[in-house]
Amino acid sequence: MSAVPDGKKLVQSPSGLRMVPENGAFNSPFSLDEPQWVPDKECPRCMQCDTKFDFIRRKHHCRRCGRCFCDKCCSKKVALPRMCFVDPVRQCADCSLASQKETEFYDKQIKVLLGGGTFVVTLGTSEKSETMTCRLSNNHRYLFLDGESHFEVELSRISSMQILMDGSSPGENDIHTYTSLLDTQYVSEGGTSHANGMLLHFKPMGSQDAQQLRMEADDEDKKAASLWLAAMHKAAKLLYEARDQ
Repeated sequence: MSAVPDGKKLVQSPSGLRMVPENGAFNSPFSLDEPQWVPDKECPRCMQCDTKFDFIRRKHHCRRCGRCFCDKCCSKKVALPRMCFVDPVRQCADCSLASQKETEFYDKQIKVLLGGGTFVVTLGTSEKSETMTCRLSNNHRYLFLDGESHFEVELSRISSMQILMDGSSPGENDIHTYTSLLDTQYVSEGGTSHANGMLLHFKPMGSQDAQQLRMEADDEDKKAASLWLAAMHKAAKLLYEARDQ
């Protein structure tokens, strides 16, 4: 599945121009669907300040949440890469703040994840480990692991992820877990400045049995590996939050 071409096409929606995958089934897992706009007839007043709309006070729809606002409450045009918009689009105050916070992920963390990090990888309960480069695929759907061998982990099939921290043995305070990223409400967050490894449980394609993958930073490039893990922590947070958006 990872070999499917990453072709893009330009489409026009009511909200603006979007550059989307030619096959919608292969959207980035970080992407959000465009919302349904609240019908004009159902919003006689601004949904933020309660100003009544008239001939002078026009109504505007936030491109991220689809709710209806006056110009004052929905005046900002902010980049929204999670919906693949080519240009900045009109958003309400809350949505523009959320989109601005995500800008760093697309400007910095995505590039780190695409660049990859070097890890000592152990698959399952095997006693054999292999030094591999782990990177995010260009379509953001897979983790590619390359060394003497190669295998892939589809992000949507990850059931839990733990970021392992320096300083002590694994415990409640130094493992940051996203359990069942797309299914549950349990999240434990924390900083990742000293991340030194990651423990994944995922279901390989064609299997319903979870498999464990342990990655530990390679001694020769711990700084780059730590940055990659910090970026992966942010990516997992976006995946978790996207479940309810």
